[in-house]
Amino acid sequence: MKKIIYSILCLGIAFGMTGCKDYLDARNLSQPEGADEYFPKNPDQIRPVAYSALKYIATQIDLLDQATDLYINPRGADDGTFSMFQTTPDNSAVASYYQNVDGLINKANALIHYAGDDNNLKEQGRFLRVLGYYYMTQQFGAVPYVDWYIESASRDYPRMPLEEIYPILLQDCEDLYNNSSLPAQDHGGSASKQAVAAIAAKIALAAAWDLDTELVDAAKGTYNVKSTTRFQQAADWAEKAINGIQLTIPFAEKWALANENNAEEIFSVQYDRDGYPGDKLTGGHNLMYNYTAYVGNCVQTGIKGNGSGGTNVPSAKTASLFEKGDARFAGTFMTTIYNAPKDDGGNAIWELGYMAWYNQPEDVQKTLPIASRFYSSETTIAEAEADIQQLVANGQAIQYATNTYGVNSPYAAIFSGDGITIWNFNAAGTMPTPETVSFAEFVKDGENHTLTVTKFDDPTSGAVTSGQDYHNIPLLHVSEMYLVAAEAYLLAGNEASALKYINDVRKRAGLANLSSFGAYVAPYSTSLSFTFVPLDLVLDERARECYAERTRYFDLRRTKQLVRYNLEFSRFMKSVADMSNAEGQIKWYRPIPQAEIDNNTAITSADQNPGY
Repeated sequence: MKKIIYSILCLGIAFGMTGCKDYLDARNLSQPEGADEYFPKNPDQIRPVAYSALKYIATQIDLLDQATDLYINPRGADDGTFSMFQTTPDNSAVASYYQNVDGLINKANALIHYAGDDNNLKEQGRFLRVLGYYYMTQQFGAVPYVDWYIESASRDYPRMPLEEIYPILLQDCEDLYNNSSLPAQDHGGSASKQAVAAIAAKIALAAAWDLDTELVDAAKGTYNVKSTTRFQQAADWAEKAINGIQLTIPFAEKWALANENNAEEIFSVQYDRDGYPGDKLTGGHNLMYNYTAYVGNCVQTGIKGNGSGGTNVPSAKTASLFEKGDARFAGTFMTTIYNAPKDDGGNAIWELGYMAWYNQPEDVQKTLPIASRFYSSETTIAEAEADIQQLVANGQAIQYATNTYGVNSPYAAIFSGDGITIWNFNAAGTMPTPETVSFAEFVKDGENHTLTVTKFDDPTSGAVTSGQDYHNIPLLHVSEMYLVAAEAYLLAGNEASALKYINDVRKRAGLANLSSFGAYVAPYSTSLSFTFVPLDLVLDERARECYAERTRYFDLRRTKQLVRYNLEFSRFMKSVADMSNAEGQIKWYRPIPQAEIDNNTAITSADQNPGY
């Protein structure tokens, strides 16, 4: 399918429970008839509007990653409102997320409503609606369930319990998978039966945890499993989504811009720089400029940075997360950052700075001075120094570029949560003696002092920090389904099948098979009170395989490990009370936005999630 151009029809207009009729009428101003006359004859015009709604959900990193074990904020006093469990019902990011997902659901319902006899359009709308309710329930729990297109100003929508929503969603998936005209697969960003199976697997897994387990001790992350039926159902759906597909694409290649829409990509938000009809400087997204620290203005430094202080940079746990030889370290993070020279106008040459990794041949790269060189935590000092000496021998010394602006002294570092071994180079690139600094000291300023994620890098992007990233955003992919299957089988009591899928994922990463769950030794440090259980291996593999894919909050909330992991790995959470309100209610979900409560006559403040 041709890539969906999101801004052609979306135009930045959001709509939610008040309906999208006004929007559709606005879209149809050039036509003599109104929306009710135009769209029944042209329902395909709603299709890109519905798909485009995913853009605003897929890029909202704060709600989806913060309050977890993998990310911190540099340069600040704390890790932000969400990680500090200080979110309120008036929080603008929470309100925006809720409205965006609600908008996706109503646009999907509009597609179904206007599709008429086009069953394929209806089926695509139903898939998008299911996807929307997955995102909604994982953040907010019970929410109003609406399966019709809202055209009126009615605001009477009671919350539906999860034990009622989950079966509806799974029944929709069952029908779409068995009876729809959707294609078996579609790697171009459209609904398919494989995508239906994948989201069904995630919904069944969430339903199993939410409905079929009971919490015993939040601080210890312990629980009882009351039934394994839905866990087995999740495993069955994951098997359908995997459909025998092997993990043969090298991890870094799987994420390369040139390898988009590959066989492992099940469903993604699509972008197309060449086909975008508007201002190409603002028509993309900003993910490549997140998951990195502040390093100054890209135009001045030639080094990627988000320019606003840094958010969601690797935590101390992440710094030590990758085992020796794990290809996912270099496939997730930029390990070599070139120190860009400046042009005659005083601007850094982006193509010879950060983007040289992608856009310059190896012989040119070997002539470029390096600003930063990173090694994984399991690298020895001898191994790192041997590599550095080889760089120097190649004429690729770690040194200042000519007229470098705003870049700290170039360095190489072994990145570890237990302490950073760092080589600070002088202007001549002379090999220094390494020193060790604490992880906290290393990242406190956040200026060129941390790893940066490469999964969403767009090598064709200009040196700006907004709207220049046209890299597709995968939402469902095969290797995650391997890990969904592993988790589901583990909770269903089938450790052998669970371990097989874990080992399949590890094999692609270049790691040895584990003989059992108990054979796993985590590469990061923990306190004496933190006892590893089989679920921790699943979550660690999810952390390595799906880093920066905005799944971590869902993972920890779903598995009832949110409190346990924050107590162990957060820099600021020291007790269960830090994650609870004054009445002792733990904040497992985000708060229902106050505006939604105020505007919905069927819910009141008594319907607010516990903890708020």
